[in-house]
Amino acid sequence: MNKQIDQQAADNIRALAVAMVEKASSGHPGGPMGGADFMHILYSEFFNYDPSDMTWPFRDRFFMDAGHLSTLMYAQYYLLGNYKKDDVANFRQWGSITPGHPEVDVARGVENTSGPLGQGHTMGVGAAIAAKFLKARFGDWMNHKVYGFISDGGVQEEISQGAGRIAGHLGLNNFIMFFDSNDIQLSTSTDEVTTEDTAMKYESWGWKVVTIDGHDHEAIRKALTDANNETEKPTLIIGKTIMGKGCVTADGDKFEGHCESHGQPISNTGADYEKTLLNLGANPESPFDIYEDVQTFYKNLIKEKTAQAAKKKAEIDSWRNENEALAAKLDFFLSGELPELDFSTIEHKAGLATRAASSGVLGYLAENVENMIVSSADLSNSDKTDGFLKKTHAIQKGDFTGSFLQAGVAELTMACIANGLALHGGVIPVVATFFVFSDYMKPAIRLSALQELGVKYVWTHDAFRVGEDGPTHQPIEQEAQIRLLEKLKNHSGDPSFLALRPADSAETSVAWKMALENKSRPTGLILSRQGIKDVEAQGDSRYNEALAAEKGGYLVKEVENPDVVLIANGSEVATLVAAAEILEKENNLKVNIASVISEGVFRLQSKEYQNSIIPKNKPLFGLTAGLPVNLEGLVGDNGKVFGVDHFGYSAPAKVLDDKFGFTGEKVSKQVLEYLKTV
Repeated sequence: MNKQIDQQAADNIRALAVAMVEKASSGHPGGPMGGADFMHILYSEFFNYDPSDMTWPFRDRFFMDAGHLSTLMYAQYYLLGNYKKDDVANFRQWGSITPGHPEVDVARGVENTSGPLGQGHTMGVGAAIAAKFLKARFGDWMNHKVYGFISDGGVQEEISQGAGRIAGHLGLNNFIMFFDSNDIQLSTSTDEVTTEDTAMKYESWGWKVVTIDGHDHEAIRKALTDANNETEKPTLIIGKTIMGKGCVTADGDKFEGHCESHGQPISNTGADYEKTLLNLGANPESPFDIYEDVQTFYKNLIKEKTAQAAKKKAEIDSWRNENEALAAKLDFFLSGELPELDFSTIEHKAGLATRAASSGVLGYLAENVENMIVSSADLSNSDKTDGFLKKTHAIQKGDFTGSFLQAGVAELTMACIANGLALHGGVIPVVATFFVFSDYMKPAIRLSALQELGVKYVWTHDAFRVGEDGPTHQPIEQEAQIRLLEKLKNHSGDPSFLALRPADSAETSVAWKMALENKSRPTGLILSRQGIKDVEAQGDSRYNEALAAEKGGYLVKEVENPDVVLIANGSEVATLVAAAEILEKENNLKVNIASVISEGVFRLQSKEYQNSIIPKNKPLFGLTAGLPVNLEGLVGDNGKVFGVDHFGYSAPAKVLDDKFGFTGEKVSKQVLEYLKTV
């Protein structure tokens, strides 16, 4: 402990944050100035990691919620050697590795992409669950911690309710969160928007809560020491901090605690840029320097952290030598690889709803994929994830040997937790709810896609055939929304999402195969509530034929020189089969039927293959229980799509099929009307 160095280091972080924002003419300097003391004490005295091996699986993890405080992270990691001077000097610029809001970059210490408030700390809860899950299987030596950093805005976001409830309920004592409570928001002070007792709220969820002066280094040490020693509860450290700590005016007077310093360079406020740098011990002529004594301190610290990690690694090596089989299993989990799976052995009864077929697949996976965690938003007996639950048990406080997470009614929280599970590594996350409630999950789905995480989303009750529950539960526009993500490329240049709507049980098995093999981006399985007539096999094995769905689309019915090609996915494929029977029998037409489980994957195939399935020189007719736009890109300008352009109604599914025109007879008439126009 060196009070002088501690203060210099915190002030160095403050000065760097100020300088980054000033040079970029964009950013948030005030918050990082308030949080600098906590960050320095955390990383210099408590945070366990290996500077020479940043991706070490058993490192502590830091999850930033307040992504606008990115300069706080970049400044701290610059002191630790993870960034160079040019990196921090080019904050928010094209091509820099210091974007305005942090983007996952584990090699430099950034564990998660953050920005949308509330999601960052919820991902941290997910990482803490993953750590507990693995610890229950491999031993108490796996005792790394997960730290979160949240601001007033993150606490106010509704998702904090779900994250706080679940973390407390599960007793995640390995999760420690610092609340940078400075009473200032972007446009107001907090007392203009809230009067809640945050400490009491978290205590009611089962958290250990301590309130400290967030600039008192001794208080920070004690709070972190106690949090690390806590055995039953997650800890919230409420640090009362000052927005813009260290800012001064041109006259040298304090200019702290003002709303103005939240979201703009301090030179645009009542503070003076150069005088503030001088007040913090920085050189205005070279504001991105690390102070000499601070640099010496951190160089020695890096050596100490590396040595500490080496001791921990030696402990782990000893465990490995005594537990070779377990060690091999752990390495396999962490590799992200899959065990050998044979989806062809999964038997399905005839005419199942695809949610029921999915249940059978999940039961198989529960017995063969040991590191899968499945979660449901209080719907396991309806979204049929209970097929998995029946082969394991729910995760509970003090018992993480199960593999099922009962999230309660909290779709967004559940999805963010899944992102955290994936970011931690070693587990395969699956989350489920009704398709219409994917609307609650969109912010997390977007971050799954942006971070390129292999989260599996299971969405059931996929169309208006939900029936009597009515329009609030009947998805119409959701498929169009989700499939847009198949058209959006991630930073690796690939489609950012894989959306799969299988036509029957065999395709459901194939869809799950595709989902599990899709490791670097999220997958959505869109499944029916009602039973679906299975597509007839053309040969000996319907499953083997359905494997063609791995190309995104294929012909489930094929004749030479067809008069028309019918196109659909999901439940509507069976409706097209019924329509085709009428068209062939009563109208002497030759009909091909294409099942396009994923337009995104289909578009990745060769032009020759695409044209062999959906030839442009033939009449093309699409059928979708969602918005017509779902298939308009496939049928083209000369084709026709029959879909739904209105909300649903409350009535039995078969009645809605008839009223909306989704019967074989009515679709056949639509096709005939279309053929008159070509």
